[in-house]
Amino acid sequence: MNMSGLLSALVFLFIQGLLADRVRVEPEVVSYPGQTVTLRCQFPNPGENQLTQVSWIFEQTDAERTNIAVFHPNFGASYPAKSPLSGRVRFVSDPPTLDNPSIQIKEVKMTDEGRYICEYATYPSGNEQGVSSLIMLAKPKNMAIPITVTAGTTPVIVARCESSNGRPAATITWSTTLNGNVTTPMKTDNPDNTVTIQSNYMLAPQPADNGKDISCIVSHRTMSQPETFPMKLVVEYPPQVQIVGYDNNWYRGRTSASLTCQSNGNPVPTTVTWRTLSGLMPETVQVQENRLAVQKVDDTINTTFICEVRNSLGYGRDQITVFVRESPMPMKGASTGGIIGGILCVIILIAVIATTIVMVRKCKRKNIDHPPTHKPPPPMKTYSDEDRPTISKPMYEERMYYETDKGEPMTDLSAYYNDKDHHEPSWEDKQTPYHDDRDEDEAGMMGEDGIYHISSSATRGSSFMSSAVIV
Repeated sequence: MNMSGLLSALVFLFIQGLLADRVRVEPEVVSYPGQTVTLRCQFPNPGENQLTQVSWIFEQTDAERTNIAVFHPNFGASYPAKSPLSGRVRFVSDPPTLDNPSIQIKEVKMTDEGRYICEYATYPSGNEQGVSSLIMLAKPKNMAIPITVTAGTTPVIVARCESSNGRPAATITWSTTLNGNVTTPMKTDNPDNTVTIQSNYMLAPQPADNGKDISCIVSHRTMSQPETFPMKLVVEYPPQVQIVGYDNNWYRGRTSASLTCQSNGNPVPTTVTWRTLSGLMPETVQVQENRLAVQKVDDTINTTFICEVRNSLGYGRDQITVFVRESPMPMKGASTGGIIGGILCVIILIAVIATTIVMVRKCKRKNIDHPPTHKPPPPMKTYSDEDRPTISKPMYEERMYYETDKGEPMTDLSAYYNDKDHHEPSWEDKQTPYHDDRDEDEAGMMGEDGIYHISSSATRGSSFMSSAVIV
């Protein structure tokens, strides 16, 4: 039975859906307060059904249905007086027709939001309907303010953001670097069907938070872009005081000594009071608002100075004890290690530069004074094949060079090494016919032991083998 009932309900809803699709309406219509709204309705394909009457029904949320407009072809149009839209609703066409029973609502209100049902009475199918939802939009009024708080350890509301009289409800977000929390938005339904949203930012405020930035951002369907409200926190706190100016080098006779009382607070401090721990202010001290000027340091300055600052929330104080020295402290110079290191660096740099200069000059001098690096070719003596002496290999280890094609005298090697002893042959010497000294050379080089020796004393113009030349 339960399964059968469920199937029957599903079939009924399906048929109702098909029938409802035959009545054409706009599913959703959006409007603003004060405007005129048109709700359209048609039954284009009734088929074999006969259209007898059309009615418009207004259904608010959690409220009963109310007829607001009725049309019958024989009896005409009717607008019930008990309707909440009485006097503001009418059919678009005059007289209306069953083919186009659209209606208009003038000067719509926020309370007009709801479901509007266009229902046809047909024969023999019965009633068929279509539903349009009227959505009312209202642009909210947005605002944000910082809340003045006193510094403390308990979280309190430091800023508030509100979007009032909007439809639908707005969305509120926060932008800040503060380490606080956002409360759950509070929603309030207004009598005119609008909604008010309020969001708070909570923080345990500290003096350092005073003046910090925080922004509230409101987003709503009626706005093309979110609206941002930048703010600065206002945190009140008693004065914070610090005495500066003492360098621990106050000595007898010093004239450039002074103390300054620095303070901050919210509200701004109004009074600054100087006094000493002993109760008496030295005669050499001048009080200039938040500054103490010492005309000349003496033993009376050897005391404790106290600065006290007040505002509407309270006061803050600081104190400092001055020690008067016999003579000024020695000035701190540069460290010995730093000085030594600097000197060593300079010495090394000078040594490198000097070494570089010496090496460059030495290389230049070497390039100018050095003798030629090439070795001249050894002298050569020519012999004919018949007269060449037979020399045993063990007795003659020096290699000799022969030239068979040229008969010119050999170059004198002494010209390469001693310019003073060099003799340039005269024109007459050059014209002297070649003199063959082979017999003399052979006679002079044959020893008594029968062994042939090469003479080392050759006359100019004759061939000889020079000794090794050391370059």
